[in-house]
Amino acid sequence: MKRAEVLAKGRVQRVGYRDEVEEIARRVGIMGFVENVKPYDVRIVAEGEDSALERFLEEIKIKKYPIDVERLEVRFEDFKAEFEYFEIKRGEWQEELGERFDAAGKLLYKSVELGEESVSIGKKMLEKQDETICEMKGLRHDLKSFIEKRFDRLEREIEIIKAKLGLVENSLPSALQ
Repeated sequence: MKRAEVLAKGRVQRVGYRDEVEEIARRVGIMGFVENVKPYDVRIVAEGEDSALERFLEEIKIKKYPIDVERLEVRFEDFKAEFEYFEIKRGEWQEELGERFDAAGKLLYKSVELGEESVSIGKKMLEKQDETICEMKGLRHDLKSFIEKRFDRLEREIEIIKAKLGLVENSLPSALQ
């Protein structure tokens, strides 16, 4: 059993990093806490089995927008069995709420950008579909003309064969009976 004091640096405040750390800690069986540290860092105190702690430290190196952990400063200490669970230590509720609104605003703008990009891609796809449909109509017209010419030719050839065999069109139905 070990204890680690961690200082996470990078884009780790106002981006949901503490929530991610808490979720990882609960999943791998780590006890302790995570909190914001002014001005821009996040402090984590984590206790647990050596292997669980190693896994935890690897998984909290998150680089997935909007979170970008540039580096972790880790100091190991003796296990103190100080915690019963893992928690997020929050600041004043007004400050936390304001930070959440700021983060939500950024994510909303990003969502709008992605929506606009999706619409642009959709328009390009529709243009390509229209081109494909026009191409298919042209091919269908070409194929129809080709088939009509072939049938006309086959009908003429059959008439020639009939004439050479001495078959008359009127006698064909009686010959079939």
